[in-house]
Amino acid sequence: MNDSADKKQPEDFSLVLGGPLFQLFMHAGLTTDTLGLAKRRLIFFSLFTWLPLLLLSVLTGEALGGAIKVPFLYDVDVHVRFLLALPLLLVAELVVHQRIRLVVRQFIERGIVPARSIPEFEVLIDSTMRLRNSVLIEVLLIVLVWTGMHYLWSSQMALTSATWYAAIVDGHRHYSLAGYWYAFVSIPIYQFLLARWFFRIFIWARFLWKVSRLDLHLVPTHPDRAAGLGFLGGSAAAFVPLLLSQGALLAGLIANYIFYEGKTLLDFKPEIVAAVVFVLLLVLGPLCVFAPRLAQAKRQGLLEYGALANRYVREFDDKWLRGGAPLDEPLVGSGDIQSLNDMAGSFEVVQTMRPFPFSKSAVLQTVISVLAPLLPLTLTLISLEDLLKRLVGILL
Repeated sequence: MNDSADKKQPEDFSLVLGGPLFQLFMHAGLTTDTLGLAKRRLIFFSLFTWLPLLLLSVLTGEALGGAIKVPFLYDVDVHVRFLLALPLLLVAELVVHQRIRLVVRQFIERGIVPARSIPEFEVLIDSTMRLRNSVLIEVLLIVLVWTGMHYLWSSQMALTSATWYAAIVDGHRHYSLAGYWYAFVSIPIYQFLLARWFFRIFIWARFLWKVSRLDLHLVPTHPDRAAGLGFLGGSAAAFVPLLLSQGALLAGLIANYIFYEGKTLLDFKPEIVAAVVFVLLLVLGPLCVFAPRLAQAKRQGLLEYGALANRYVREFDDKWLRGGAPLDEPLVGSGDIQSLNDMAGSFEVVQTMRPFPFSKSAVLQTVISVLAPLLPLTLTLISLEDLLKRLVGILL
């Protein structure tokens, strides 16, 4: 068999369609080879992680109150985590699968990867897909979830008050019946799905880094001011569901501390800033691997187009200011003036090239996506009565 037939094409690229868990979903009838049955996956995971908590807390009388400070039905974090944040992680799979594949195809369709580099590009896609399908990596992720990530949740994120899932006795957490399912089933499932997303973004970053080292055809005068790589900035939109998920998770955690630990939203400014910086690095950071190539293209472009512009303006000067133009050639209507303007425009494009293949709008979109779920918590800084008074004052 021809080796080239085994190489993966851009159409085969997917950060999602592969790995042991994906194969398990296929055999369980929770997905198809094109990520169909999305509603079935959403319902299954939400019910498997959330419904047992409701039933067990009702069974033990911890759903509405009693002696505990945080009943199940009043626990904002648990509902947001499993009924909003987790489904968004699953929705992100479908969106990323559909959009990132189109982004990868642009390297070929736009000639960024020239014909001489296409074999290397296909080999790179193949190695990326093999890494995505790694059984060892998913096993390591499971180990990480049951060790470090579980410890982080239990020691840093879980409430210290008496809750529906645990009571604090002599500084130690004693889980309820529902709490055992929460701590050892629901939370690990969510953490594994999240950790798998971090691994996928690592795969994406590795792929882009490898592509940046190929012999690329970059044009410094491209109007996207990124030498033709501006399409990569659109990849950030594919991760919006993931960003919304992380924003919702943060909002749920903060809400519990506000309602039950006496905190205010302003107490979490460092955590919010850290979350924004983290997601910026997560989504836009991988695109920064092209910064050296863009800087090189800009330097080369300034030299080449500078030399071309210098030659043109000298000839223009000799022709129109030093008497070199034919006597019967009118200045008015001459194409030389327009060509001079076009040359200036091309040189300005090179001068204003961006250092990264994304614009400020992509940064703003990323920040808004993670902060949007936090907006309802701003109402905790002002009473509803005061808010209504201010609104009436503005309207009247």
